[in-house]
This record gives sequence, C-alpha cells and structure tokens, in this order.
Amino acid sequence: MAMDISIHTTALPHDDPDASLTFYRDILGFEVRSDVGNGKMRWIAVGPPGQPGTSILLAPPAADPGITEDERRVIAEMMAKGTYGWILLATRDLDGTFEKVQAGGGEVVQEPIEQPYGVRDCAFRDPAGNLVRIQEVR
Repeated sequence: MAMDISIHTTALPHDDPDASLTFYRDILGFEVRSDVGNGKMRWIAVGPPGQPGTSILLAPPAADPGITEDERRVIAEMMAKGTYGWILLATRDLDGTFEKVQAGGGEVVQEPIEQPYGVRDCAFRDPAGNLVRIQEVR
C-alpha cells in the first residue's frame, strides 16, 4: 500500500525578515500564512494562493540553540555566497514572472533560457541570497 504523504513546508533562511517578506509576498505574490516572533527572530510562512497545504517557512538560519558559533559563522558565509538555501518554483508564464521579479528588484542570476535537458527556466537570488529557480510548466 502506498503511503499518503505530501510536502507541507520547506524552510529557507532569512537575514532580513522584512526584505524576505517583501520579495515572497509583494513580488512573487505568495500569501502570508503566519508571521511570529520579532526583529530578526521571525518565522514567516508564505505560500502560493490556492495551495493552502504547501508553504515556505522563512526562518532565522541559526536560531537552533544546538548550533555552535562555528556553525553560525559557516551558515552566514554560505548565505553571503548564495550557497546555503535554494528552491525550485514553477509557472506557466515564465517571461511574465521573470519581468515582474526583475522589475521588483530581484537579483537576476539567469535570464529565461531553454536548458539542454529540456526545461525552460530562469534564476534569481532572494534578499537572503537563496537561489530561486523558476521553471516553466507547459
């Protein structure tokens, strides 16, 4: 018998919750599902309209009390390089989405292109440096 399992939430780090909220809510159009904490210690759940069972948790990267100072430093370095977190999103209108994100100030990593492996996509960095790839679904 197959298991009944789905993806509920995935987490991405933030170092500026307001900037991340602006990117995911105002530029990508995600709904805010929850926003708890204060200052940089905020956990913000966002998700696509019409998909209430799927969320991205924007979270402080080193809030776990079990993380050492060395680990916090490595996380901060990886975030600064844009190598710590990433996500793959999908849209039916890649060009329109690209234009909206670019106009909203998203840091362009790759303009829309047909990849040799058969997908058309683009890429941005969010305010925390996370790689956000957006793939066109046909």
